Amino acid sequence: MKEVSELELNGQSAIVTGGGTGIGRGIALALARAGVRVVVSGRRPGPLEAVAAEIRQQGGQALAVPADVSQEGDVQRLVEAAVAAYGGVDILVNNAGVGGYGYLHELPVAAWDEVMNANLRGPFLMARAVLPMMRARQQGQIINISSEGGLEYYPRGGAYGVAKHALNALGEFIQRENQELGVRVNTICPGMVVTPMSENSPGLNQDKCLYPEDIAELVMWLLRRRPNVKIGRPVLIQTMENPWEF
Repeated sequence: MKEVSELELNGQSAIVTGGGTGIGRGIALALARAGVRVVVSGRRPGPLEAVAAEIRQQGGQALAVPADVSQEGDVQRLVEAAVAAYGGVDILVNNAGVGGYGYLHELPVAAWDEVMNANLRGPFLMARAVLPMMRARQQGQIINISSEGGLEYYPRGGAYGVAKHALNALGEFIQRENQELGVRVNTICPGMVVTPMSENSPGLNQDKCLYPEDIAELVMWLLRRRPNVKIGRPVLIQTMENPWEF
């Protein structure tokens, strides 16, 4: 039987959006440990610089580029910075996003637009920017970080849920339109993850939650599959015990 080897990531380059904290930070650090040259992006320069500095201290290569992925000009500038620094983009991790909660009939239009812009428009713009080079090189991987809320239907989470359901579909369309050119897309739907945004939520038992490292491990596993291997549709990762205690 032919020996199956994992895909080598060392020397590749990646953009991680929302890379300054939480899941994005965990993924950026895991990529760097595998020898990937990482561009971390987000709207706040401070956390980005801290992650990039941490990667460099560990012997990796990293660049911090502040950007709002919902803005086309920012996306173009971000991708151009990655190409200038590392010659291209082999891996895109669409992790940037915002929450948005409330009954739909009470939700301000501006709040709806903010959720859609960050969670759906941003990944579309990022994929649109990197796909031409991935298609030309006939290789590349896109990882979308969606949510358990993109598979379920939670009341008062309609805006966020709609955006994440749509992100799941976006990933599948991109996969089918580009897989013959060697581009692979996987979407991950995490359950409750302890991040700076969620750690102080009332009734949350952090011992029963996921952590950014859990998501990062799954990302790395997906990225290392042989180029001809795709792992189904959105991948749900959740806890066995309910982390909410009321």
